[in-house]
Parts: sequence; C-alpha cells; structure tokens
Amino acid sequence: MKRNARKRWLSQLKRNKWLYLLVTPGLLYFLVFKYAPMWGIVIAFQDYQPFLGIRESEWVGFENFTTFFQNPDFYRLLRNTLILAVYDLVFFFPAPILVALLLNEISKSWFKRTVQTLVYVPHFVSMVIIASITYVFLTPDGGVLYELIAWITGTPIDVLSDPDAFRPLIIVQMLWKEVGWGTIIFLAALAGVDTEQYEAAIVDGAGRFRRMWHITLPAIRNVIIILLILRLGNFLDTGFEQIFLMTNSLNRDVADVFDTYVYQVGITQGAFSYSTAVGLFKSVVGIILILGANKLAKKFGHSGIY
Repeated sequence: MKRNARKRWLSQLKRNKWLYLLVTPGLLYFLVFKYAPMWGIVIAFQDYQPFLGIRESEWVGFENFTTFFQNPDFYRLLRNTLILAVYDLVFFFPAPILVALLLNEISKSWFKRTVQTLVYVPHFVSMVIIASITYVFLTPDGGVLYELIAWITGTPIDVLSDPDAFRPLIIVQMLWKEVGWGTIIFLAALAGVDTEQYEAAIVDGAGRFRRMWHITLPAIRNVIIILLILRLGNFLDTGFEQIFLMTNSLNRDVADVFDTYVYQVGITQGAFSYSTAVGLFKSVVGIILILGANKLAKKFGHSGIY
C-alpha cells in the first residue's frame, strides 16, 4: 500500500516537475526568511546573552512580558498604535476599493490605463524619498505647502512638529503611496464579473450607482472580506520606516508605537529578549484577530481564509 502511494507521488512529481520547480523559489523564501527565524522566538522567554547563545542563556519565563506590561510607556505605545491602526482601517483600507470601483466605470481604455499607471507609480517610490519630499514641502524654511497653508489660514502651522497633525500626515502619505497598488486585486476581481448582469440591469433602467451597489460590490464582497481578515493580522503593524522617518522630538509623544519601540530597546539598547517579547505580543494579537474575524465571517455565511 505504501509502495503504491509512493509510486503515485513520484509519478505526479515527474509529471508536474516544472510546476514544482516554479514554486521552489517561493518556498525557499518562506523557509529561510519566515519559518527558520521563528526559532528565535524562544529568546523572549530568556535573559538572552549573545556570547552565551540561545542554548546557554538563562530562562526567565514570562518575566519580559511582565516587565513590558508594567512599563509606564506601555499604555502610551498601545494608544498610539491602536489609533493609527484604526485610522488605517477606516481611511486606508476602503480607499483602494473606491478607486477600483471608479476605474472600473471608466469606458475609455486609454484613459483608464493612464490613470492606473499614475496611481501605481508611487508604490515604487522609497519611503525615504517620500519623507524627504514631505519635509521639503512642509518645512517652515520656505516650504511651498507651509507658505500656502499660512496664506490660506492667516496663521503659519508647522505640520512637521505639530503632534495633532502627525497622524493625518501619516495617513495621507500612505494613501498617496499605496492606494493605487492596492487596487490591483480588486480590479482583477472586477474583471470576472459577468457583463450580462450589467446588461440586464441597464434594460431594467438601473443607473451607474445602482449597478455598482447591487452588482459590482456583491461580486467582490468575498475578496474584500478575505483581505480585511488578512489585514487584521497586521493590525498592530503600523510600519516602522515611515513613522521613524517622520518622528522628531516635538511629536514623539504621539509618534512612538510598538515598531519604533522595538527598534529603540532592541537595537539601540541591546535588550534583545525584551524587544522579542514585544514583537511576540504583537504576533499573538494578530493571530487572535485573524481567527476571530475568520470565525465571524463564517458565522455570517461568508467565505473566510480557511
């Protein structure tokens, strides 16, 4: 029985060898950069010393987690992270859907391709360049937007150092950079919508908005739900590079999040075990959110991620 199963497996492997070869680089990537580093999670439960290594370092159990939760900065970091995460879900997540719906309504193919290209391009621009452009335009030392805001409001506003402007600025940067790229999946889903449904709706007298509401959105509903579930897995990942580049001494109180905190205590202070505990806490929260959202989606009759 085992021999027959082995023969069938070898026969399938030989028949689909090129497909397996094609998927090999992706598997190697995840094995090397995603699964292999998971072994390092154990140092969250140790007083890790680099010269001793993982095997010889002292085990301290949940001491690093206890220290983190009792840290006076914990609630400030949690508040800042949650606010940015909620902003991301409320403002950024629906934006690619809206842009995809608008692009889908464009009848001129050349104009549609042009707009798609223009909204895709910012994705390939480095966040360092985006931060530099932001500083150039908003600097009090002759920034164009700074002067324009001062001319419109009559009062100069230093957006770069204003704590109240930090979060809206982060969201605006994210929208400009990633909205176009995020439309790709939704446009692909929209391409599979049966055109006969639109034709029947037009015969019935349905306008563009009604066709969009009753045909287009239901057609991509499962895609939206799946992407939302996956997005919840990264709920506490607010992005280190962007926030680190836009943080300064005047807005640090609202800018510090878990990602930048891990860098501060893990890299600059060498608290490897403590910073790993913070990262593991984020991962556990993400897993709980994914499992909860998937179960909720199943309960309401939608297809989840498994």
